[in-house]
Amino acid sequence: MGGRRTVDPADRAQLDRSPVSLRRVGRLFAPHRWAIATVVALIVASSAVALAAPFLLRAVIDDALPRQDVPLLAWLVAGMVAVAAVTAVLGVLQTWISTTVGQQIMHGLRTSLFTHLQRQSLGFFTRTRGGEVQSRLTNDIGGMQSVVTSTATSLASNATTVVGTVIAMAALSWRLSLLSLVVLPPSIWLTRRVALLRRAVTARQQRHLADMQTQIEEGLSISGVQLGKTLGAGPLQSERFAATSAELVALEVRSQLAGRWRMATMSIVFAAIPAVVYLFAGLPATSGGMTIGTLVAFTTLQGTLFRPLTGLLDVGVALTASMALFSRVFEYQDLPVEIDDPAHPVPVDPDAVRGEVRWQHVGFSYPGGARPALDDVDLTVPAGHTLALVGETGSGKTTLASLVSRLADPSTGRVTIDGIDLRDMALADVARVVGVVSQETYLLHTTIRENLRYARPEATDAEIEDAARRAQVHDVVMRLPLGYDTVVGARGHRFSGGEKQRLAIARTLLRDPRVLVLDEATSALDNETERAVQAALDEARTGRTTITIAHRLSTVRYADVIAVLDAGRVVERGTHDELLAAGGRYAALAGAADGVLVPV
Repeated sequence: MGGRRTVDPADRAQLDRSPVSLRRVGRLFAPHRWAIATVVALIVASSAVALAAPFLLRAVIDDALPRQDVPLLAWLVAGMVAVAAVTAVLGVLQTWISTTVGQQIMHGLRTSLFTHLQRQSLGFFTRTRGGEVQSRLTNDIGGMQSVVTSTATSLASNATTVVGTVIAMAALSWRLSLLSLVVLPPSIWLTRRVALLRRAVTARQQRHLADMQTQIEEGLSISGVQLGKTLGAGPLQSERFAATSAELVALEVRSQLAGRWRMATMSIVFAAIPAVVYLFAGLPATSGGMTIGTLVAFTTLQGTLFRPLTGLLDVGVALTASMALFSRVFEYQDLPVEIDDPAHPVPVDPDAVRGEVRWQHVGFSYPGGARPALDDVDLTVPAGHTLALVGETGSGKTTLASLVSRLADPSTGRVTIDGIDLRDMALADVARVVGVVSQETYLLHTTIRENLRYARPEATDAEIEDAARRAQVHDVVMRLPLGYDTVVGARGHRFSGGEKQRLAIARTLLRDPRVLVLDEATSALDNETERAVQAALDEARTGRTTITIAHRLSTVRYADVIAVLDAGRVVERGTHDELLAAGGRYAALAGAADGVLVPV
């Protein structure tokens, strides 16, 4: 029968890459040991009670009906109804307990994995497909639910049913039981061969469906449609989609035929096995004086033996698939946390932070980078002052600023706020002290009010509106029919780039951080809007330390200190006038842009 041939090669490869011990899986179930024991007891009781039905049927046929014994017939019929009722109630209890246990285990896994992934560094998400992360959180853990509530319970139920049925069959007729040992194996082999064919076709269907979903996502998303139109790739995308769809048509036909062949095979088996039993029961050499009731009861039992026995033979496949799911989830759970809370964080009162930021001989290298992104950077921004970072693309400006919010940790040196190494502060304290407005604005698919409140859940409506006014976006919001209750849409596409940027600035201002990091925060704004937002930021900067990355002279020229970066090193520092007078790198960048823009 070749059980190994039924195993999905992807499952086998996953387990080879990331093995999972049964002990670790067992630890997930340990807190629910008594509930699981109850489920097993219910399964055993249900299977034992169900075995009484064939014996009641034999008594009805052999005793009650021939003798016209109405009281006995009534008791036997009542017993048959009671057996059905008891097994039904036990089944409901079993489903309730097993589903509850399964959901609790899945809830624990889902939340712990989500929390663990949130603690991963940005590097993990840049090198990992977003769909892969979502799949492990939803599809894999959802698949594990069926493992807990279906595979495990069906294994116990099938094993109990097979053992009990074999014992009952032997009690009814040992001769026919021996016959079943000869008839059942080839029948099971035949049905499994047909099932293998359908499984292979179904696997190909799933792969093609995944391809089709990818094509739909790439071809019909906003960005995908725009790309297709600008590159004239629409006809090519349609051809690829049509080819995938045509392949799915052929696979669906094969799948339906394979399914029909399986049903036909099982129908033949279910009809042939009782027929053979009737034949042998009618032969004097094998009947052994068997009664009609015993024969009917035996065939009834034999009919219940086929499915659980087939299920038990598939245990190896189910176990491999289940362990592969656990392996995928555990693989993410075991990812090391590169940026984590210190074992003993330094107590920090965010309201008491002055905001002095210092990079002390900081170096930083990206994995696999040809050269360091930062090399021996030594800068100090006094509390309440403004530092502007300028330089060409790849000079290290964003990397340097990201160290302040602890999106990354320096490879060498240290970054401090008020003399405290950021690695000694709790991440929550860092987030309260440092606010970031990046070049890429991300808005949640909810209302404007909830997008702003995301920064400070306890903020009042008045505080939200005040932050929006300071970011010069309140009037824009109030022109909308629903005002602050307007849903921003997927990724905020209903707003212009400048409006989204101002909403992001309002969100950060609402948090009221002591240190502001503005990573080209005004890059998407026109000149007029930029001036308005800049005025709001100038007011908001009072009493704060501000680190600005910008490419406009109008943004950086009034900074207290301008640092010019080149290849990860600070090559110049000073005020706008001082750097222009020096005639160095800053002056060259400003001059190349006719005094308007600093290219980056």
